Amino acid sequence: MTGKPIYLLPLFGLLFGCQASAPTRVAQGPEFYSSQAGLSSLPLSEAVRAGDFLYLSGQLGTVPGSKDLAPGGVGPESAQALDNIQAILARHGATMDDLVKCTVFLADIKEWPAFNDVYRTRFPHHFPARSAFATNGLALGGRVEIECFAYAPTAHP
Repeated sequence: MTGKPIYLLPLFGLLFGCQASAPTRVAQGPEFYSSQAGLSSLPLSEAVRAGDFLYLSGQLGTVPGSKDLAPGGVGPESAQALDNIQAILARHGATMDDLVKCTVFLADIKEWPAFNDVYRTRFPHHFPARSAFATNGLALGGRVEIECFAYAPTAHP
């Protein structure tokens, strides 16, 4: 057995003369999406689709296609990290409105208000659930890293 669920309700309907409304497709495993150009050497996927959810790897405020941080500290880095998240979502058929949970890692918790000033401008309709943590260091010397989950169902065959 492969360990992947198979929807058996239609089979029971055939055997016992019942009507079945469950999908007849076999559940698929997760899909792993490669990292953007310039960061493909890092051991991560930019996103993973598992069912109706899209899980994004943590995003620093790096300029697309490079490992250079947006200059100017936590504000510009936060804006760039959110731009990076928006770009990843767009590549995989989702938007910022589809985000349901974000986790924020800050190099210094004292920068939380400055982060919030940028963050609140990116969500005009609703805010995703969120956690924020202070760390004692982030990759590339970044001031902020953000990871998110999106509810982004795709059309099923």
